[in-house]
Amino acid sequence: MKVMLRPLEEKDSKKSCHWRNDAQIWQFTGSRPSTHITADIERDWIHNVLTKPDEIRFAICVGDKQDYVGNVQLTRITENDAEFHIFIGETNSHGKGVGSQATQLLLEHARHVLGLREIYLNVHVDNIAAIRIYEKCGFELSDTDQKNLTYLRRLSS
Repeated sequence: MKVMLRPLEEKDSKKSCHWRNDAQIWQFTGSRPSTHITADIERDWIHNVLTKPDEIRFAICVGDKQDYVGNVQLTRITENDAEFHIFIGETNSHGKGVGSQATQLLLEHARHVLGLREIYLNVHVDNIAAIRIYEKCGFELSDTDQKNLTYLRRLSS
């Protein structure tokens, strides 16, 4: 399946608000919404995060029609590193290599466009599908605790 990234836009809120209300998508995250998310709430949230100077967010799009299926982003961006986040909201895109391709595309952007040296992430110990993606994309385990694993990906210069 062909995957591309494009900048996240406020209009994406019409679709992504549905994902934010799906408990299955957020089962392994610490950032699940505590209230019902409407398209307006989601649009305001997107507007706010797009103005943050230390974050970059992309929509993950697939297929010939470039259907929007999820988000991938870097947060806490510094001169040398950033924190990685991804989710695939469209469950029919799970298990098809979309997460791996989107991760690789963002790693290339981090290295070639942003000039970063390292990308790190935290993942719930039970999120086996995500862990497989991260390890396939060259992330290495760097720390653990009871609930989370920390992975690090060094980017060659």
